[in-house]
Amino acid sequence: MMIDPVCGMEVDETSKYKTMYKGKIYYFCSNGCKKEFEKDPEKYLKEGPKGMPEM
Repeated sequence: MMIDPVCGMEVDETSKYKTMYKGKIYYFCSNGCKKEFEKDPEKYLKEGPKGMPEM
């Protein structure tokens, strides 16, 4: 299991929501979390999950 870096939910590698950043693949529970991460990846990598983003 992987941890969604935006909301902290557990997701597995079969999730259709994923992106690559600096050579590593990150998995997400939803497209909203994926889009939020893509806006500012360093924020989530440095500060950790923040809960579900406002949609």
